[in-house]
Amino acid sequence: MTRTAWTFVVTAIAVFMAALDNLVVTTALPVIRADFAATLPELEWMVNAYTLTFAVLLLTGAALGDRFGRKRMFIIGLAIFTAGSTAAALSSTSSELIIARAIQGIGGAILTPLSLTILSAAVSPERRAVALGAWGGIAGLAIAIGPLVGGAIAEGLDWQWIFWVNVPIGLLAMPLAFFRLGESYGPAGRLDLPGLGLVSAGLLAIVWGLVNGNDVGWTSTQTVVTLGIGALLIGAFVAWEARTDAPMIPLRLFRSRAFTAANVVSMLMTFGMFGSIFLLAQFFQVVQGYSPLEAGLRTLPWTFMPVIVAPLAGLISTRTGTRPLLVLGMALQAASLAWLSVLVTPTVEYLTLVPAFVMAGAGMGLFFAPIANVVLSAVRPEEEGKASGANNAIRELGGVFGVAVLAAVFTANGSYVSPVEFVEGLVPSMQVGAIVVGLGALAAVALPGRARSTGAEIADARGEAPVGVSEAPMATA
Repeated sequence: MTRTAWTFVVTAIAVFMAALDNLVVTTALPVIRADFAATLPELEWMVNAYTLTFAVLLLTGAALGDRFGRKRMFIIGLAIFTAGSTAAALSSTSSELIIARAIQGIGGAILTPLSLTILSAAVSPERRAVALGAWGGIAGLAIAIGPLVGGAIAEGLDWQWIFWVNVPIGLLAMPLAFFRLGESYGPAGRLDLPGLGLVSAGLLAIVWGLVNGNDVGWTSTQTVVTLGIGALLIGAFVAWEARTDAPMIPLRLFRSRAFTAANVVSMLMTFGMFGSIFLLAQFFQVVQGYSPLEAGLRTLPWTFMPVIVAPLAGLISTRTGTRPLLVLGMALQAASLAWLSVLVTPTVEYLTLVPAFVMAGAGMGLFFAPIANVVLSAVRPEEEGKASGANNAIRELGGVFGVAVLAAVFTANGSYVSPVEFVEGLVPSMQVGAIVVGLGALAAVALPGRARSTGAEIADARGEAPVGVSEAPMATA
């Protein structure tokens, strides 16, 4: 194979493994809950420990690659992720599993943005949209089939094998990356350690307050103070980023309408969908009594659709533009969640849910394929590392907040005590998810009608005089 083909294979393996672990534990949560006698907040942290560290450190991972070599840091990220997977498989308590998931998140935060940057640099401009569409489709597929894979492994083996399977894949990917990838560097610069500290502490405080709010009370001193401190720290982070010479997130990038709109859409999508999937993946087991594998199989109409839709969307986007695909994809996902919230009852027939699952999967495929191209087309090539890191971070944070908020809605309205009470909590949670994703569809309308920002827009985002930039036509709204 050519170096370009090897680059796609290696980066695809890495991003699939990292993306899979976003939701691979969801179908196994009832089994883990019984094994560890875990509480709902502990189950939330088993998901959020990964996504939170992943989101917070994505930009640092991209910066480390720019400074010390993208190939070198990509391999280090694979090693950390593999070590975290080993620790997760060996966990004997909820706390140990949560810590191991955080280690996995650190590794994933390094390898994911670098995989996109390495792939983008390896393909020719005329094939870039197709390659990035395939990359996005693989990431979307991994996220989508996470519940199925987790359920199959939890039933066929033990839940620990959800993490053991990563170990041989990681051990294979590391030598492939060493021998088949080319080394590259980005613009040299200092690491934004103050920014990293502020955003990490702020997000941890906010998520901690959201996860524990139902237990200690939303008006309690602990909740109010924790959320308040988190908000102040995030405000301090934004202020610091605006004045430092080496920001983690260059705020000037958000002067680009395409970049800003794409990130808003990404956050709202994962907020609504991840939060809903976290609870819906447990519905078939907790309410309807299916095994983990049976529950995972019943998500196939949802999880298989991105396999079909995402590659087609990557090809179509080069002709129709990305905006109509993203608007349609978000609208389909919002409609599917709203439809499911009407259909779900303790005794609902499975076939009744299938059309809504198909709609949700098609919508996810339409989202994941073009979103990477929108983000990277909004910035200059030398800023792609930070741009992709920022988009992935914002998208992951959407998932973190979605799980925390929708689980809080669930706890306020229902519980695990009986099937009826579970559904009473599930329905309003999905309704909130539908509203949030629907807002994402409206945000997608704000995307500009060009795949590549104009020279004036990019120059404005950088605070420079306009220069000529190649433009690719996109369909208008």
